[in-house]
Amino acid sequence: MKTPSRTSIRAAVAIAAVVAVAPVTAAAATSSSPSSGAATADSALPPPPLTVTTDDAGTADGDIFVSPFGKADTYGNGAEILSPDGQQVLWFHPVPAGQEISDFRTQTYRGQPVLTFWQGTGLGGLTQGTDYIYDTHYRQIAAVHAGNGQSADGHEFLITGQNTALILSYASATADLTDIGGPANQKVINGIVQEIDINTGKVLFEWNSADHVPFSESEQPLPASASTPWDWFHVNAVKQDGRGHLLIDARNTWTTYQVNRHTGAINWKLGGNDSSFTLQAADGQVLNDDGKLFAWQHDAEAHGHGVYTVFDNEAAGAANTGTGVSSELPYSRSITVALDVRRHTATLVDSADQPQGQLASSQGNTQLLPNGDLFTGWGSLPGFSESSPSGQVVFAAHFPDGVNSYRAYRLPWHPAP
Repeated sequence: MKTPSRTSIRAAVAIAAVVAVAPVTAAAATSSSPSSGAATADSALPPPPLTVTTDDAGTADGDIFVSPFGKADTYGNGAEILSPDGQQVLWFHPVPAGQEISDFRTQTYRGQPVLTFWQGTGLGGLTQGTDYIYDTHYRQIAAVHAGNGQSADGHEFLITGQNTALILSYASATADLTDIGGPANQKVINGIVQEIDINTGKVLFEWNSADHVPFSESEQPLPASASTPWDWFHVNAVKQDGRGHLLIDARNTWTTYQVNRHTGAINWKLGGNDSSFTLQAADGQVLNDDGKLFAWQHDAEAHGHGVYTVFDNEAAGAANTGTGVSSELPYSRSITVALDVRRHTATLVDSADQPQGQLASSQGNTQLLPNGDLFTGWGSLPGFSESSPSGQVVFAAHFPDGVNSYRAYRLPWHPAP
C-alpha cells in the first residue's frame, strides 16, 4: 500500500474552512467578570510578552489561543487570545495566584460557538479543578464538574455533538504490584475518563485505566516507597474516533488506546510495548531508538481515513525517568501516522520537528489546520509554531523562559460586538 504524504492527507481529511477572524473591541480585550464559579484575579499581573520570530506568508487563518503560566511573580496566569500574527492581545482572562488555566480553545455548544477551559490547581498531578464554558460575550454560561467523587483534570475538556463533555480525572488507589516486582500495597494514580451530560451533570460513561490496562505496560519507574503515589498511566487526552469509539492517550505507557465507547473494551493499542500494529516509517521519517513511534506523548487525535496526529515529547524530565530522556531521538516533534487496521500496520508518514531541536519534557499538542499546516504547542518549552505540508516553519513565537502553555491552538473566533 502506498504511504500517503501530508499533502494528500489534507485532501482526505474533511475539516471546515477557517474564515477571517473579526477584530475584538477594546472593551472585550480585557477579562470580564464571570457570572459565577470561575475565580478571576481582582488585580492581575499582565500576561507574559510574546516574541514572534517567524511570520511568513501562507499561515492559516485564525487567532491564537494559549493559557500561559509560570513566573507568577512577574506575569499573570490565565487564558489569552492573540491576534493571528501574535502581536496583539485580544482578550486576557487572569486567574488568582496559585491557579492556572489549561486547554483553552473554541468549541461548539448547543449549536453556538463558545470558549472553553479548565481552571484549577495541580495540573500534572492529583488536580483540583472545574471546566468552564463562556459565550461570545465572554460570559460564563456553564461549569462542568467531574462526577462520582472525582475532580476534573486540566488535560482535556472536549464538548461532543450531543452536548456532553469528555473530561479526565486522576484517582488515587492502592494496588498489588508483586507480579511486576513491586510491593503488595503500592499507592497508584489511575486515569479516569468520564462523559458528562453538561446540562444535568450526570455521568454517562466512566472508564478507569486500572480496569483495562495492565500495570506492566507502564514505562514509568516504580517509586522507592510504596507510600509514594506511582503515576503509572498518566491519561492526558480523550477524543472521539468515529461514532462508537474513544481515543484515550496515556503518556506513561507510551500508548494510545481506541476504546469502545459503550463497553470500555480496548479495540487496539498504538505504540507502547503491546502495540496492535507493526510499526514502520515512510521515506525520510524515523522511529525513535526504541523502535517506537513516540514516547511520553500527548494529544493523540483522529482525523478520519486512518489518519492520526500525536505530539511526540520523547522526554519526560529527570523527575519521571531519572535521566529525563527516553530514547536517543534528541528532539520533540509533531507526527502524522497512517493506520491500516486490516493489515495491522502503523506508518509514520510525516513529522514536524521542534525548530530548535529541543525536547519538551511535558505538555504539548498538535493541531492539523484546514490548509494542511500543523500548528504545534511545544508544551514545557515556551513557544509554539506552524509548519507547512512541505515542512517549512511559517510561524514561530515564544514566551519568556519559564513561561509555557499546556496547549496552543489557531482557531476562528467571532466574539459578539
